[in-house]
Amino acid sequence: MPLAMGKRPRTMPLELTIDGAMDGIAHTLEVFYGINDEDYQLVGEITETAITLLVEQTEKAIKAPDDLAAREALGLATDLGAYAIMLGGTNGGHLTSFSLVDVTSHGRACGIMNPYYTVFFAPAIEPQLKVVGRIFKKAGFISEDLDSLKGLELGTAVAQGMVAFGQSIDFPTKLADLPGFSSKHIERALEAAKNPQLDMKLKNMPLPLDASLIDQYMRPILEAARIGDFSLIKNME
Repeated sequence: MPLAMGKRPRTMPLELTIDGAMDGIAHTLEVFYGINDEDYQLVGEITETAITLLVEQTEKAIKAPDDLAAREALGLATDLGAYAIMLGGTNGGHLTSFSLVDVTSHGRACGIMNPYYTVFFAPAIEPQLKVVGRIFKKAGFISEDLDSLKGLELGTAVAQGMVAFGQSIDFPTKLADLPGFSSKHIERALEAAKNPQLDMKLKNMPLPLDASLIDQYMRPILEAARIGDFSLIKNME
């Protein structure tokens, strides 16, 4: 029997809500990190708007699943994520997510990995980090004075803010938090990164890698993400 008008379900499962929000962040964040100079301003505006909405509204949607204003905000933000990937490409978080499909969702995998790629990319994306960092600082997830930080220190502060946001919504912040995750997933991700069919994800990185550099630089990123230790990440000279 069809539901009466006004009785139609307006919610989605909690985990889908959270994973969808993290996927929205990943789409804009990854594109912004690797964007060209020509589209920097536009993608920066898209990213700032989308991530602000997602950071501000996800907890509201979790606490009140029938809050339609919060859900509309999440929907608009993830639509902006789709707009972003029409202008540029995703990179590290998405690349790794393909190897975790048996233990978690795509959005969750991207959400876990992006803070660690943020630290790796940090020396090459200082302007982007200032934009993204301001969002998490305004929301109370970063205490440091971002204007006084550069390079690795700036990237680590922003990544820690992203992790703090994840913890505030009970989101896993390291790969070891995923039931069923093991070292085989790291090996699978490294092999996938060497697949020529996925080469575009490597080229989209703000610090582009090729197959010869995967073990040297991507393995430490994955090991850091496994246990939640940014200090394991090896930055390029």
